[in-house]
Amino acid sequence: MLTAIAEGDSQIYNYSTGADCQSTVSCVEALGARAEFSEQDSRRVLTVRGRGLRALEAARRPLDAGNSGSTIRMLSGILAAQPFTTEIGGDESLSRRPMRRIMTPLSEMGARIEASNGQFPPLTIRGAALRGIDYEMTVASAQVKSCVLMAGLYAEGETVVRESVTTRDHTELALRELGADIDLQPRMARIRGGAPLRGKPLVVPGDLSSAAFFIIAALVLRDSDVTIANVGLNPTRTALLDVLKGMGASIKLLHIEQVNGEVIGTLQVRSSRIRGGNIEGPTTAALIDEIPILSILGAVSEGGLTVRDASELRVKETDRIETIAQNLKRMRIVVNTSEDGLEIPGRQQFRAAELHACGDHRIAMAFSVAALAADEPSTIEDAGAASVSFPEFYTTLRQLTR
Repeated sequence: MLTAIAEGDSQIYNYSTGADCQSTVSCVEALGARAEFSEQDSRRVLTVRGRGLRALEAARRPLDAGNSGSTIRMLSGILAAQPFTTEIGGDESLSRRPMRRIMTPLSEMGARIEASNGQFPPLTIRGAALRGIDYEMTVASAQVKSCVLMAGLYAEGETVVRESVTTRDHTELALRELGADIDLQPRMARIRGGAPLRGKPLVVPGDLSSAAFFIIAALVLRDSDVTIANVGLNPTRTALLDVLKGMGASIKLLHIEQVNGEVIGTLQVRSSRIRGGNIEGPTTAALIDEIPILSILGAVSEGGLTVRDASELRVKETDRIETIAQNLKRMRIVVNTSEDGLEIPGRQQFRAAELHACGDHRIAMAFSVAALAADEPSTIEDAGAASVSFPEFYTTLRQLTR
């Protein structure tokens, strides 16, 4: 998104093959940016020919964000400042995800946005001249923060975003790398409108949330020893590693470097005896995408796992609290749910079952790991949902389990 509104070309190395990221490419192409894939030195490269801040074009048809909440929420910040009207929607799952969290700050900045039932996609965004605001986040969401900061690129004056819980800061780092006039402080970002972005070569680290499935598979399955290279270790993402080490996980950092403002490293993970624990408060916010796979680990840990303050899970691609619980019960795992969390006793054994991904990529991948630990083969309905973020997941898993 940012390279599409930058001046000049950008080469993005290791661009994801996931469906969500392809939805983003399709959307920016529909707005006039050119994007081309190629291979360089066995690496997948996306070259984006940026249009600059003020040269996007009105799309000829509604934009399709597919299943991607990141695409629709973040891109809305850019669309809010354009001199044209855009409709953007997605699939059935995305059409149930709440958008008032971005509509409120964008409206304060001057945009006019209409939504189904006042808060669901599709959105009709009538762009306008925006003004900077000082916005206090009401929900811990890097998507919302990114949306407001992207709108701030166009706004008159300064836009400030404050958060009570630290969320991932990839957008802030990318903005700074591309030349935005942005100041970063703990739990606050300040951006001044009008500064042009400049295209440049960029390297995407391996996604730690995707690596989490292999990390926890290695911890759960006996005699495992897995090395994961070039994985992103951004400090706003590494709560997963801190929590796992605190539970007794054998995880070693073999290499570390910084590329384009992001920390990248190599991890070695070995099967371990896991004590279990509690996840709550700010830690839950930092691990919200990892809760499905952590639930699998909790069931086989010594002391089990309790998750609190996770009501956000109920408005993801599925109601993840419910889908996690249903699939655990199918595998004869005892689990108790609350409105905002899960309680999973430890020292349990997974039993083979017919499982349901319910169209949710993280559920599909998490219960693939559970199936590996089960007593007999299991089947997963709609397992292809993994392609939303990680089309190569099953190929990689097969290679690791030969």
